[in-house]
Amino acid sequence: MAPARCLLLLLLPLLRVLAGTSQPPLLEPCELDDEDIRCACNFLDPEPDWSSALQCTVAVDVEIRAGGRSLEQFLKRVDLQADPRQYVDLVKALRVRRLTVGAAQVPAPLLFGLLRVLAYSRLKELTLEDLEVTGAPPPMPLGATGLGISTLRLRNVSWAAGGAWLAQMQRWLKPSLLKVLNIAQANSLVLACEQVLSFPALTTLDLSDNPGLGERGLVGVLCPHKFSALQNLVLRNAGMETPNGVCAGLVTAGVQPHSLDLSHNSLRATPNIGDPQCIWPSTLNSLNLSFAGLEQVPQGLPAKLNVLDLSCNKLKRAPRLDELPKVGNLSLQGNPYLLAEASFLQENAMNSEPGMALACARSHLAVGVSGTLAVLQGVRGFA
Repeated sequence: MAPARCLLLLLLPLLRVLAGTSQPPLLEPCELDDEDIRCACNFLDPEPDWSSALQCTVAVDVEIRAGGRSLEQFLKRVDLQADPRQYVDLVKALRVRRLTVGAAQVPAPLLFGLLRVLAYSRLKELTLEDLEVTGAPPPMPLGATGLGISTLRLRNVSWAAGGAWLAQMQRWLKPSLLKVLNIAQANSLVLACEQVLSFPALTTLDLSDNPGLGERGLVGVLCPHKFSALQNLVLRNAGMETPNGVCAGLVTAGVQPHSLDLSHNSLRATPNIGDPQCIWPSTLNSLNLSFAGLEQVPQGLPAKLNVLDLSCNKLKRAPRLDELPKVGNLSLQGNPYLLAEASFLQENAMNSEPGMALACARSHLAVGVSGTLAVLQGVRGFA
C-alpha cells in the first residue's frame, strides 16, 4: 500500500478509496467551502463514495459522519501496526485544527489508531458524536506520543470498555495539554477513577445534558483530586436538585471551581431534610441558577459572589437582602414579578407566557445586571 494512501486511511478511518466501477452517488457526500476552511461529509448513500473525503485534507475544520454504519471493514484495509512516524512530514502538512467524527460504529483499534496518527498533526480540537466504540483498544506502542489537543468533546458516545474508557483514552492523549473536556449524553458516567490520571491543565469540565447524573453521581465523575486546575464547571440539565447538594459533591471531590453553571436543572430552594449546610469553595465567584424553575432564592448560597444569575425563573417578588449573598452582578430578567412591572405589558402580564418567553429569549444575551442597575429596574426589595 502506498504511504500516502495508507496515511489517509489512518487519518480518516471513514475514508475508503474504492477501486470498483460503481456509479457515483447522486449527491456529493462532502462539501468544501470556497475558502478551504470548512469541509463536511455525510455518507448517507447505501454505497458511499468514501474517496470524496479526500478534498477535506486541505480544510481547517473537518466534519465526517458515516451515516450510522459500521466501520469494521476498514480494519482489513488499514495496517494498524504501521509506524506513523514515517509519515510525520505529511501529517504535519495537514491544515486540520478541528475534527468531528460522528454517526458510526467504530472498532476501538481503528479509533485509537486514528488518535496515534493525529498525534503528529496540528489538531487542537477533537469531537466525537453519536459513536459506538466496540472492542478493546490496542496497547499503547512503546515510544508512541500522545495526541496534544486542547479540547475534547464527546456526545452520545458508548464504550465497550465501560467505566474504564476515560483512563484508556487518556493514555493516547497528552493530559498536560488538555484544557477543555465536554462529556454529554453519556450512557454511563460511572468512571474507574482509580485508573484515571490527573488532568493538570484542565480548566473547563462540561457535563451538561446528562440528566441521569444527579448529585450522587457527581463525585464519581469528578474523580477526587484529578482536576486540580479546574476553574469552570458546567452542569446544565444534569439532574442536580439543590445547590447545597452540589456544594457537598464539590467538597468531597476536592474541586474548587471559580464558575459553576447549574442552569436548566429543576432545582429546589430548600436542602434535603437532614443535610448539613455546606461551606462552598472559597474560589467560587460566579453561580448560574437561571432556567431552574425557582420560586424563591435557594437557601445555602455562597456568602459572596461576583456574579449570580437568577434569570428566567419563577420569582413572584423581588428578593430580600437577607435572601441574597453579597453580590456584585445580579441577573433577574425574565422573572414574573419583573414582567408584571414592565410598562409594555398589560395588567395580566404576570401570567403571560409569551411575555415570559420573550424576556427569557433575550436574557441569555445579557452578561449580568449590577446591583445598582437592578434597583433601577424595579428590584425594590433592595431598598
